[in-house]
Formats: sequence, structure tokens, C-alpha cells
Amino acid sequence: MNKVLKYLGGDRVIWIITFLLLAFSLVSVYSFVPILVKIEGGTPFKYLFKHFIYVIIGLGVMFWVHRTNPKYFSQLAKFGFYLAVALLIFTFFFGMKVNDAGRWVKIPFVGLTFQSSDFAKLALVLYVSRLLMKKKDVLNDWRNGFWPVVIPIVIICGLIVKDNFSTAAILFAISLTLLFLGRVPILKILSLIGGGIALFMFIVLIHISAPDLKLLPRWETWVNRYQNKIADDGSAQDNAQAMNSELAIYNGRVNWVGDWDQISIFGGQGVGDGQLKEYLPEAYADFFYASFVEEFGPIIAGVLLLLYLILLFRIMRIGLNADSLFETYLCIGIGVIILSQAAVNMLVCTGLFPVTGQNMPLLAMGGSAMIMTCLGLGMVQSIANKQIRPKTEEQANTSDEELEEEEILENV
Repeated sequence: MNKVLKYLGGDRVIWIITFLLLAFSLVSVYSFVPILVKIEGGTPFKYLFKHFIYVIIGLGVMFWVHRTNPKYFSQLAKFGFYLAVALLIFTFFFGMKVNDAGRWVKIPFVGLTFQSSDFAKLALVLYVSRLLMKKKDVLNDWRNGFWPVVIPIVIICGLIVKDNFSTAAILFAISLTLLFLGRVPILKILSLIGGGIALFMFIVLIHISAPDLKLLPRWETWVNRYQNKIADDGSAQDNAQAMNSELAIYNGRVNWVGDWDQISIFGGQGVGDGQLKEYLPEAYADFFYASFVEEFGPIIAGVLLLLYLILLFRIMRIGLNADSLFETYLCIGIGVIILSQAAVNMLVCTGLFPVTGQNMPLLAMGGSAMIMTCLGLGMVQSIANKQIRPKTEEQANTSDEELEEEEILENV
């Protein structure tokens, strides 16, 4: 293991946590897919092999990106933003629809799908980080500083919200965090929040007045989920899923009653012995944490939470030690994206949050989400690799202003 870590650059702790989570994902996905087998057919090994391919691709992307100079991330930020907008527009009109949500784009010939929003999240954080660095001296100016940074946020979140409200809301909150850290005046941030709420309510009123336009095709689903959470009467499918999720967590408790040879100090039903995964349609994704607690127990689930917190800490430390504001904002944005997804999945499974579609980073089954997470971690590792690499005199004198000059290629 030490030889492998010596060959890899960047932060060793991040590599170790990534390897651990991906290894756990192979075990958990194989265990959590019985209901998928029941609905779509096939065997657990089929889904395990597919997930294994994604793991290999994700690690390959992470390794390749972490060997790249971070200055190229800034130079490619504008292209990434335009590509994300194009993908979201394409998905808006031609995306595959599941439960009235057109989030997926099918890759021709190979039969695989990916979510455009997974790429858009990372692209937006990359582009906003670049803009905050370039506009750092004029952020108090509405025309030249504030609006150029805000408009990309509104565009990306506006294109996502139609089919994925939770992702749009989380991404909007992350963007606000970056604006706050970028020292955008607080009154301007509050005006953005107020304007965003007003715009969303205006769209909701149009949808209610003219439902045939289908501006928000999942509006009724959002309302039902909220009402079911408040009522807590188990009358709807979403609420039944939430109740099964809570029951799965209860089944994973440490039980001190019974024969001593059957008692586990870690709790849990044991790998592969969970019962509620048979009734949770998204046990391998949206309700991953519930199935994880049921089989592995609350102690291991606590260790999982600790791993995510350590991962966030290491990413934040790399960002704060960066010699470029762009790199700092990028690390913080990537770290918050990973932790927010994990936190929402845990809150949904424990009944503290309405049912929504956020899976566990690096653990849940899903190709595009895992690959984009590995891509983001590769960027963080690239920045870390730059920090620990022996610096030449030229590198040591590199400043934000020089990085801005290098980005002149983007305007060609």
C-alpha cells in the first residue's frame, strides 16, 4: 500500500478514504440490488460488474486529473460551463424520462446513461471559482462584478430545477457559500436569495394557472412529499418508503438481548442479511444509508460519517493552503458538494428531511455521479500535488495576477 501511495501524488488520506469508500461500494451494491433484480431482471453479479467498471473509470479519471497542472482547470472553466448548459438544454428536450423527470441522457451504442446535472454541478463550481478570482476587485459593482458572477448560477440552477429541485437548491446554496467566501457584499447576496425565491414563486404561479405548459412537471410530487412528511400518516408511496427507511435503521441497532453468540457489538443484521432493502426501491442509491445501517450497524455507520468529515477537512485544508484564490474556492466548492450530498441522504433516511433524490458519494450505485465525484477529487489532488511538489523559483513566484494572464487563452 505504501508503494502505491508513494507513486500517487496529492494527499494520502484522501486516496485512502477514496479507496475505502469505493471498496465498500462494491460490497454494498452487490448486497442492496435484490429489488432491482426483481424489477428489471438480471443477477446481482450483473449490476456488480457494471458498478465495478464505473469504479475503474472513476479511479482512472481521478488519477489522470491529479497529474494535471491546476492552471488548466481555470482555463477550461468557461468551456465546461458552456458544455454544461448545452447538455442541460439537450436533456430538457431529449432526456430520458423516469417518473416524469427527464434527468438522463443515453449514450449512443453503449446503452449507458448519465445525469447532466452531475457534470453541471462541478462545471458551475469551477466557473464561479474562476469568476470570483477575476472579479475580486469589482464584486461591489452590479454591472461589472456581481451580475457576471450571478448569471451563470441562475442559468444552471434554472435549467436543473425543472426536473431535480433538490439538486438545484443544494447547488444554489453552495454557490451562495462561495459568494460569501468571495466577499460579495452581504446585501447583494440577500438580494439574490430574495430574487431567486420570487422568481421561483412566479414560475409556480404560472404552473398552477396553466398546468398544460408543464413548466414544473414534478410540482405535485414535491408538494406530496412535503405534505406526507408533515402528515406522517404513511398513506403515500414516498412516505411508505421513508417509514421503511426508518425501520431499516431501527433493525440495524445494537441489540443486547438474546444469546451471546448472536450479539454483535457493532449491531446490524450482517452483510447481505438486511430485510428492508427488499422494499426500498432505491436501497442502492437514494436510501443507501438506511440499508447500510441495517446491515453494517450504527457503529460502522458512524465511522462512515467520520470518513466523510475527515475527507471534507482534508479538502478544506488543501484549499486554504493554496496560493491561488481560484484553487481555494474550487476545493471548498468540491468539498461542500460531497458533504452536502451525503448529509441529505442521511437526513432523508433518518426521517429528518423529505424524500429526495440525493445518493451517497462514492458509495451508491450510479455511473455519472461517481465519475464526477472522482473528477472533483482528482482536481483537489492536483492542487495538493502542486503544494507538496518541490517548487522551482518560477513556481514559487506565481501569483493570482500571473494566473489571470495565463487565462488569456480562453478569450481567443
